Amino acid sequence: MKKKKSFSFRKLINDVHLWLGLASGIILFLVCLSGSILAFEHEIKAFFEEDLKVEPKGEKLSLNALETKIRQDHAGTLTSVSIPSDQSDPYTFTIKENPEERRGTNLQVNPYTAETLVAGPNPADGFCFLFFRMHRWLLFDSSIGRPIVGVATIFFLILSITGLVLWFPRKLKRKNFKAGFKIKTKANWKRVNHDLHNTLGFYALIFIVIMGITGLCWSFEGYREGLGNLIGTPVFNRSSPEFELPETTTTLDLDAIEEVAARVFPFDGDLNISLPGDRADYFSLRKNHASGWSPVAADRAYIAKNGEVLSVDVFADKPLNVQFASLIKPLHTGEVFGMFSKIIYFLACLIATSLPITGTLIWINKMKKKK
Repeated sequence: MKKKKSFSFRKLINDVHLWLGLASGIILFLVCLSGSILAFEHEIKAFFEEDLKVEPKGEKLSLNALETKIRQDHAGTLTSVSIPSDQSDPYTFTIKENPEERRGTNLQVNPYTAETLVAGPNPADGFCFLFFRMHRWLLFDSSIGRPIVGVATIFFLILSITGLVLWFPRKLKRKNFKAGFKIKTKANWKRVNHDLHNTLGFYALIFIVIMGITGLCWSFEGYREGLGNLIGTPVFNRSSPEFELPETTTTLDLDAIEEVAARVFPFDGDLNISLPGDRADYFSLRKNHASGWSPVAADRAYIAKNGEVLSVDVFADKPLNVQFASLIKPLHTGEVFGMFSKIIYFLACLIATSLPITGTLIWINKMKKKK
């Protein structure tokens, strides 16, 4: 008589991996598929949008002159100005037509002629927004789709941990590890499918975990606050710092604040100037290093209306926990190291998209074998 196998820890891990995978497979497939496309969202939009490059002719007009022209042509309150390091890119002036607007309207302005450049409709906007809604809310209302995606993401993190446990061979010998690092392409399709799931899942594991840990910040407010408490600094902290502002009746114009920015940030890079407003009664400057290690790591400075430097925050000098908190979004999207990390994230998302398919095929094959 054949002896019945006893229940083991590995069997428990296998069952958890199997049933969580079957329960969340379709959702994870859609989330990872849309994530693969959104990894190159900016590049897709840039490919289809009208080129708004400007031709450098003579000297650029001053910011004051550009502001005067903008105020003449457009009603509203000027809230910020973005000055690109690329001489052929237009400036961006942001105007709010009413205080209730959250972001306002971005105007692309030729700095040589003060002409406002208007781009035609971008057909890629709707395409990318469709996959954005799929990635974040599964095309449902956000109140319904957000927690579903969040729970599926938790499942995916558990699947990653249990998958790593199952990746290890039963007998921990060097020769037994080799099978987990390669795909046996000359074997039958069932073995190839198993290797695609096992090996590719192992290679993409670290990126899947990073995307999962950071992605939950958008799904659950409690998780976001808990992660902030764990690392010792708030995540998605959009509050403006408070300063003891000097008494003054004068406010620097844009030309003067640009000169202050040149002194505070003596390096090449894109500069953004936020003007004093209801949220913060001082200038807020942000500039990234054109030759820096990350295109999203920026230094900040806060300037009083009279030009006094209130504070300068150099990204490289910040504590690691603060740097991590400020990079949550680029760590999730793959923008943290520019195109290099985007390609890696794209491949990792493609692998993650395939895992529910290859995993389901493994389960079906085992069911047939038992029958």
